[in-house]
Order: sequence, then C-alpha cells, then structure tokens
Amino acid sequence: MSLADADVLEAHEAADKPRTLIETAYRQLRRDIINGGHQAGQKLRVEHLKATYQVSAGTLREALALLVSDSLVVAQGQRGFRVAPMSLADLEDLTRMRTLLECEAVRESIALGKDDWEASVVSAFHKLSLAEQRLRVDPQGAFDGWEVCNRHFHEMLVAACTSQWMLRFRGLLYQQSERYRRVSVTKGPPPVEVHDEHRAIFEAVMARNADLAGAVLTSHVHRALTVIRKDGLLK
Repeated sequence: MSLADADVLEAHEAADKPRTLIETAYRQLRRDIINGGHQAGQKLRVEHLKATYQVSAGTLREALALLVSDSLVVAQGQRGFRVAPMSLADLEDLTRMRTLLECEAVRESIALGKDDWEASVVSAFHKLSLAEQRLRVDPQGAFDGWEVCNRHFHEMLVAACTSQWMLRFRGLLYQQSERYRRVSVTKGPPPVEVHDEHRAIFEAVMARNADLAGAVLTSHVHRALTVIRKDGLLK
C-alpha cells in the first residue's frame, strides 16, 4: 500500500472510530471477509477466532450477528457461522437491484441537490481521481485506499436523496458488492476504464442530466459482473 493510500485509510478510520469492543471486532471481521482473509463458505469457529481478534467468545458472537444482518455471514443454528457464499447468480441479482436503487437515488439527488451537494460531489470526485491514478499502477496494493474514495464518491452522488429507506437498502447492496468488486479489480484485467466511467457519471450529474447519469451509472455498476462473467472468476 502506498503512503497516500495509507493516509486515506488512516483519515477515514480516525473520523469513524469504533465505540465498543463489539464494533471493533465487527469491523475487523468485516474487513477480513471482504479482503478474502476468510473465504466464501468458510466456517467461522468462535473458539479459534477469539484468539485472533483478542475478544471474548460473547463479543465475537455479537459481532458475527451484526455481520449476519449485513448478509456477509450466515448463521447455521447450533452449528455456528459461515462466511456467506459468493456466486455469479448472486452477483447478477445484486447488480440488478443495486442498479435500480442507485440510479433512482441519483435521479432524486440531481432534482433536489443544491450548491453544497454539488461541491461535495466535486470534492469526492477529485479525491477518487487521485486514488485511481494509484490503482492503475498497483491494483492489489492500492485497492483499499481506492475503495474508501470510491465509496465516498458514490455516497455523495446520492446524498441529496430524501428517502431514508432507499439510502439504507442502497447502502446494504453497496456493501455486498465490495467482495465482488475486489475480485474483479484484483483478479481481473487492469481497471483502466474505471476512471473514465466515473468521469462520465460526474459530468452527467454536474450537467443535471438524469437520463444520461442513469445510463452511464448502470453500465458502471455492471462492471464487476461483466469482468467476472467474461473471465470466469466465479461460477
């Protein structure tokens, strides 16, 4: 990871520090699942993991329960927990639903957003552009810093949307897509077009062209699915 990417992560973590041991364990587990440290379908044994994360079994179970609500972990009754599986069919369904919600939220933001919203989108796009320069050079090492900036950009695009339910479900779908996005970026071909896609979205939003923004955003959200399907990275 470059110094610039480390600075991005450090600033993000400092601004959003966990408040409890449960939240700390939850975030660490979540990061390790998304990063592939715990593979899809892997059994998560509380007795083994409590030493790794240096928390009690009770704290770890509470953290795992939160991950169940995120759909990143599956509870198996008395048999414990497993990392949620990944599949091409799941990604297809996820992509379809995320496209519907995110495009509608962007459309509403374009209709309702004021100057402050525009300024937040401009700032987020600038930071993302810098992160994407590093991503092109080192997809594996720069991914984490880029993902923080990518998430922030997409959040700012929908920040003027007034539907809290839409934003809530859109956020859950975005979280679910992170594991698949990492696979497409780090195992697929170099993501050379991703900056052009983000620029096209940015320019359409700044022009207040909701139809164009929806079209380019739809294509962009399908990127991971397209790469993973074409390269046979999942079944």
